[in-house]
Amino acid sequence: MNEASATYDIAVIGGGPAGLAAAIALAETCAKTALIARRAPYADNRTTALLGGSVDFLRQLNVWPHCEDKAAALQAMRLVDDTGRLIRAPEVRFSSDEIGLDAFGYNIENRALMLALEARAAEFSGLTRLDDEADTIDPQNAEVVIRTRQGTSLSARLVVGADGRQSLCRAAAGIEVRRRELGQAALTFNISHSRPHKNISTEFHTPQGPRVFVPLPGDRCSVVWVASPKEAERLLALSDAELSEAAERQSHSILGRVTVEPGRHLFPLAIEQPRQFAKDRIALIGEAAHVLPPIGAQGLNMGLRDAADIVDIVRDAMQSGEDPGAPQVLNRYASARRADVTSRTFVIDIANRSLLSDFLPMQTLRAAGLHLIGALGPLRRMAMREGLAPSWRPARRVTETPAVRSE
Repeated sequence: MNEASATYDIAVIGGGPAGLAAAIALAETCAKTALIARRAPYADNRTTALLGGSVDFLRQLNVWPHCEDKAAALQAMRLVDDTGRLIRAPEVRFSSDEIGLDAFGYNIENRALMLALEARAAEFSGLTRLDDEADTIDPQNAEVVIRTRQGTSLSARLVVGADGRQSLCRAAAGIEVRRRELGQAALTFNISHSRPHKNISTEFHTPQGPRVFVPLPGDRCSVVWVASPKEAERLLALSDAELSEAAERQSHSILGRVTVEPGRHLFPLAIEQPRQFAKDRIALIGEAAHVLPPIGAQGLNMGLRDAADIVDIVRDAMQSGEDPGAPQVLNRYASARRADVTSRTFVIDIANRSLLSDFLPMQTLRAAGLHLIGALGPLRRMAMREGLAPSWRPARRVTETPAVRSE
């Protein structure tokens, strides 16, 4: 890749999946793009369930063919009420073939996805990669001036902030964030098991939160176990044999004998929403723009929709001769993302609250709602389609990558 030069159309700050995808897609538009992100070995064994629209986006970027063989198809999803309460919801099963799909999406280890994204990013001669971190970000009238920790200075007409929950970009733009701790924590780990998962993801609803067993290639699953912070800490401290037994018990042995694989991660759950998605030549994507609990596999999928939308808006702006960081362009991005992020956050928050609530009428409403979804085909199919992507969201245009841009 090229060495850093003084001025760019767009600088992407942050090298997670959303940031890398945005940088690749922006480079495809022929915008002069810089990516500021450390190349760090991705040792984390966490996984992501990529839903249909995300897979389509990665396929358009020619990323998906390089990691598809490391992903497991999600062809069915089961919701099981395991609360033990007097009023319980019936089991609900969603099947992708009911809405004409081979799969809802695919579950993949994050490190496999990152390797494919990094390899694709390296192919673009027009994408400048700075193996560094932003130190200061200074929005000005006509550009944003960035100084890295290694002392490199550059400027861009637009900065795409993909730098996570503690976003320096968000702080530089003066965007306030609303944060609410949920009083829950998620323990994540992977397992192998003796019975096939049959490409079925199973979500057990408990009084402390959902516990989800999501297929991986072979007889393996990733587990997201939401519990109270105290219970999550207790589980984290268990031996492999003890946690394997607990996971087998929680799964009601549907996967047979369970063996926990090395690598566990524990993180507190919160909901975060910035008051604005873009300001002062800075547009936020990924966890800089929204943080959700791991319910319904919405987090990274929303981040990839952020990336797809900013790319489409920047492409249109530059083709019409507009400044990509101009207020009207940022307003278009904010308008494109607001309804999606706000509605998903609301639905996930309500679903989580209804599961945790000891209020009998709330439990009754939750059980009745799931019963209707399970019993009424049109309602169930609508829920499946909306879970994959908002029905009102326009289809993303597919553009061919100019031959001169990749090598």
